[in-house]
Amino acid sequence: MKKIALLLLLSTVTLIGCKGERGPKGDPGGLVYAQVFETNVRNFHYDAQKNQLFTDFYSYPFTVYESDVVLVYRYEGQTDIGSGEVADVWTKLPNTIFYSDGTGDLFQYNFNHTFIDIQYTIEGNFPLTNIDPSHATNQIFRVAVVPAEFALQDPSMEDIMEIMESQSLEIITIE
Repeated sequence: MKKIALLLLLSTVTLIGCKGERGPKGDPGGLVYAQVFETNVRNFHYDAQKNQLFTDFYSYPFTVYESDVVLVYRYEGQTDIGSGEVADVWTKLPNTIFYSDGTGDLFQYNFNHTFIDIQYTIEGNFPLTNIDPSHATNQIFRVAVVPAEFALQDPSMEDIMEIMESQSLEIITIE
């Protein structure tokens, strides 16, 4: 028993007394819940064969991993929340818009992504050359890239924004 105690004491002293070069500084600690950026899409391009409107590809302004979940929201405008205050309205994609003119026409905002970039699309059941230009110009999309373990909770834009505000993070805008 004394030999085991002596061995433990010697190994502890040896480990505590070791010195070497300090390693590289790591990233700040803490759990990252989401990273967010916005894109302002001035115009969509038209693919006649697919009857699809599409954007250029936008690269992420930060590192994205294949296991991350990408959520996209489209800016709808603002709404009065009382007491003279307004709040932004964001709709999660995909988002289908139905025309109320009795034609049955509809179109859908959607997106494609990899861990490198993202692209926005509009698809519809009518020739999209006839889409109201306000739906295909100056569209603002907010992209939230969420680590997979946090995404299991299916956070809303409000949840993500609260976490970002608590960590003093800002939204990057890509034009």
